[in-house]
Amino acid sequence: MKIIEKSISKNKALILYSIAFYTIWTLFEFLVKPVIDDIFHGEISSQIVKTVVIKNLVWVLPAALLVHHYRDDVCIRLKEMFTTKVKWLRYLPVFLLFVLYPLVTAYLHKGSLTLNSDFGAKEIIMYSFVGITEEMVFRGWLLNAMVGKERTNQWRAILLNSLMFVAIHIPTWTIHSQLTAAFLHFGFVQIIILSVIFSITFLKSRNILVPVALHMIFDFLHDMF
Repeated sequence: MKIIEKSISKNKALILYSIAFYTIWTLFEFLVKPVIDDIFHGEISSQIVKTVVIKNLVWVLPAALLVHHYRDDVCIRLKEMFTTKVKWLRYLPVFLLFVLYPLVTAYLHKGSLTLNSDFGAKEIIMYSFVGITEEMVFRGWLLNAMVGKERTNQWRAILLNSLMFVAIHIPTWTIHSQLTAAFLHFGFVQIIILSVIFSITFLKSRNILVPVALHMIFDFLHDMF
């Protein structure tokens, strides 16, 4: 009986968290970010506030606390996801794919591999933290809790997690007038595929640092060239 009650409690927590998370972050993207940019005129200081401070407080901290609170009902406990030994050579093909894909895509699109002139300190700060913040929420907490201790319906959880990962990009796409293109040109499919790979590597390795590293490498190279 206690197990059932705890499971229901976790499911309710997932629903309430998801509603609060998407609402807060949508409001942040549309209303708070412009204010921060006005207050902190420098791109670097503004990015530090938005990414290093606020995103870690809103994304990483609550997710970590929830994983710890529901430690008996998640697939991988908080300490375990940072300390499990990883056989990195096993994931070498995936890492090579994540290096080659953005490089080859950039070369085919531009005809050469030249550094993006707009890539600078702001982007370095952003992409240094985007991996841990997004992976901690979507794989470390949401997927982890949906799969649960019994590891049932893993593929259903992975698919739902991928759709949720697409959804968090919608406010940003909307602000930058990229929403229509993201769906008409099937850019959202890339997000789904990336999410599936992040999810599988997390569940297989039981270490959040694997998808974090993959996420960081892809984002850096995708925007750098």
